[in-house]
Amino acid sequence: MTTTYLELSEDGGGAHKFYEVTVQGLVVSVRYGRIGAAGQTQTSTFPTVQKAQAAAAKKVGEKVRKGYAPAVPGARAARAVTRRQVSSAPSTARAVAPVLWRFRTGSAAFGIHVDDDRCWVGNQSGDVYTLSHAGDVLARFNLPDGVKCLVADDFWIYAGCDDGRVYDLSSKLPFAAYDIAADVDIFWLDIHEGVLNVADRAGRLTVIDHEDEHQWSRRSRGEHAWMVRADDRAVYHGHQSGVTAYAPDGGGELWHTATRGGVLFGWQEHDAVYAGTARNTVQRLSKASGAIEATYPCDSAVYSCATSPGGRFVFAGDSSSSVYCFDRDGTRLWKLSTGGGSALSMQYRDERLYLVTTDGSLVCVDASEAAVTAAQQGTVPVARDVKLAAATPTYAPATAATAVTTVTAAPAGAVVVECVQEAGRMRVHVVSEGYEPSWNVQFPRAIREPGARYVVDALHAASGGFYRVRGDIRRLL
Repeated sequence: MTTTYLELSEDGGGAHKFYEVTVQGLVVSVRYGRIGAAGQTQTSTFPTVQKAQAAAAKKVGEKVRKGYAPAVPGARAARAVTRRQVSSAPSTARAVAPVLWRFRTGSAAFGIHVDDDRCWVGNQSGDVYTLSHAGDVLARFNLPDGVKCLVADDFWIYAGCDDGRVYDLSSKLPFAAYDIAADVDIFWLDIHEGVLNVADRAGRLTVIDHEDEHQWSRRSRGEHAWMVRADDRAVYHGHQSGVTAYAPDGGGELWHTATRGGVLFGWQEHDAVYAGTARNTVQRLSKASGAIEATYPCDSAVYSCATSPGGRFVFAGDSSSSVYCFDRDGTRLWKLSTGGGSALSMQYRDERLYLVTTDGSLVCVDASEAAVTAAQQGTVPVARDVKLAAATPTYAPATAATAVTTVTAAPAGAVVVECVQEAGRMRVHVVSEGYEPSWNVQFPRAIREPGARYVVDALHAASGGFYRVRGDIRRLL
């Protein structure tokens, strides 16, 4: 067995990644990723030892020409991951919000998503929990690193983590669907029709398609980009100098608007984007022109914001553990204490406001008019303290060493897919009838092997000409 280990590390926050090629007989294994991380591995088998060695030499040569150099594993330390530095003061509001239930995850939480069936919360320890709307814990996902945010694309849920990967949590076997460039320090994500948009510490916007292939990137006018939202018309990028809108195809800047303070959070409705800023405001911007249409003043820096459908009500969470509600025109309707930490992210759904906070809690607030009026008068419900059951199902991401369940035949109604080599890349195509044969499948890279076949519960077509997996993944023998 022979192993060649290379690294590329640039000063000033540039690339910091490794590439390792191992040849063992007919098998060539390539491991790559950020320096200090385990990385991901791809394995190929060749008909002869000579062809395996030639393929390995070609891979090494390509990397050397790109600036990689021989190194010693472990000699160079991993770069520190940027953690959001936040402070949380006690609220000055006299009344406490009508909290229905509270679930403490054990670590500061940024990620939140609420859909028809579940509430999702992800924290800096790499834990993602799903709960019912009533506050019962349904499942737990253990991811390799801290969760920066949770985003949804139709009914697929993705978690962006500090290890530079974006994990698909839609099945029992979560997997790395996107691997962000090693020099990108993820701050926030959005996904629209399979296209991943990444905002980072350096103020860049990086756009990646469903096959994890880089499309385009731009550096905006300010650093620390905590906002990215996308639709058919544009990608809206919020940073220290305001909000910039770019054409979805990378064709250029559509507009730029300076905001009142650096952007710390973003939200979108059909015709407007909302920017929560360090200068105590939420500002509503027209998607068409970037014009500021309304300003919603708070009493401290705004860490998060959200709206009810159509922007009828605007909500904000500040650095002083308060939560606000405004009318569409900017009139403040109420300010209440969260009863805990400051809301780092939030979402409104069906007269409930869901918050994730600096103390690591997922909080469900009754945001109905009757409940808020009662709270302002000092009457609030007794919040239910949700506990994690010992028997809660727990899932971890697929890796090369994961024991994927094997089957000898595809069950009725299941779909068979196959891994194939195309132009030097491993693709996954559908074998079962009834699907477009030219479309690729978004599939775990860690378990792809040439010629391997897998059985999945279902595939769904997505815009852009690819399929997404729904349900379990099993290897077909």
